[in-house]
Order: sequence, then C-alpha cells, then structure tokens
Amino acid sequence: MAVRIEVLKSIPYCSGLSLAELDSIRKFIFEKTVEKEEIILLDGDSAEALYFVVSGAVKVFKTSAEGKEQILSIAGPWESLNDASVFDGGPSHISAEAMTPVVLYGIKKSDLETVLQNYPRIAFNVIKVLAGQVRHLVFLVEDLSFKHVVGRVAKILLERAGDGVGPRPRLTQQDMAAMAGTAREMISRSLKTLEGGGAIRLERHRIVITDKEVLREIAGVTV
Repeated sequence: MAVRIEVLKSIPYCSGLSLAELDSIRKFIFEKTVEKEEIILLDGDSAEALYFVVSGAVKVFKTSAEGKEQILSIAGPWESLNDASVFDGGPSHISAEAMTPVVLYGIKKSDLETVLQNYPRIAFNVIKVLAGQVRHLVFLVEDLSFKHVVGRVAKILLERAGDGVGPRPRLTQQDMAAMAGTAREMISRSLKTLEGGGAIRLERHRIVITDKEVLREIAGVTV
C-alpha cells in the first residue's frame, strides 16, 4: 500500500512541512504490518530503522535478567519507536510488541540521515519529540519512586480511559502490574481499594470509572 501524505502530516517529525516536502520525503518511507503479539523490536538488537505507529497499539518495555517486565509506554498512532537508538548508533534499548494488529511507517537509519540534512525543520521537530520522551520517563521514575501502588493504578486508569475516540487495547492485570512496577496481586488489591473508595466499579472483564475526581485525587493528578 502506498505511503499516504495525509498520514505523514500527522506524524510529529513532519510537523510544519509543506505538501511538496512531504511528497519528497514519502519515497524514503516504507510500510510494515504487524500481527498482534508480534515482536517489532528486541532489546539489544541492531537499530536499523525508526518506526512510527500509524494504527494500533504497541507495548514498549524492558525485561530484567530474571524475566520481570516493566512497561515504559503504550505507543499509539503517530508516536515513534526506537528514536534514541537510531540517533546514537547503538543497539535497540527497548523491546516493542504489538498489542493489537499494527500498521507502521518506517525509515531506514541511512535514509533518515539524508532527510535530516535536506529538511532542517525535521531536526527541530526531533528535538521536541525527544524532549517529550525524556519528560515522560522522568514522570515514570517519579511515579515508581514516590507514589503508592494505589496511586499508580489510579493514574493508569485515568490515562487509559482516554476520550472515547478510537479503540484502545484492553489491559490485563498483568499489563497494569508491568506498568506500575509491582506484582499482579497488588493490582487486584489496589482495584478493590479504589472500588471501596467509590472511584471505580469492578464488573466482569471491565473497570468502570464512577468518580473521576476521586480517582484524580488518589492519583495525585491536577487538572
């Protein structure tokens, strides 16, 4: 399938580019489709390309030597994967797995260098994207270091509730544990605590947020 200019316009790396520039860049982009649970990137492998999520959801994570998983983010449409490794020339520093069927746009590392030289505006956009990723990781470290597990779970529920636009992957309690940096059993206890506090209602295979203000207070999130 041909790479679409309309999609490129939505990718932060291409913000502010003219249609003519996007059309010129399009020849460097390739499309890749990935099935659910397929590994896209593996920690330690050579970083050959930068990827952008066009549709679907991708779990970005690290795994310890003991097999414990820490989810760093769940990347959705227009977000990029493997930025730092492509730019610093090192191996992939994260693993990425499709949580749903996924469509990706990719650009080879060698082609990316050519594009950056020819379109300086993209280099400015890259700085903004990388700064946003650093900010996200700082907040993640803050949550894991200073926030109680119940507060972390409340924040995950708020973030994953979204705005009701577009499908979102269903998180298991194991997924939530890997995001919150805790054991699955602690997620179950935390959900019951939140239910007891009136913030959520637990139904079969579903969590219903009943009071967002209470959930925000427990999560320590300000509007």
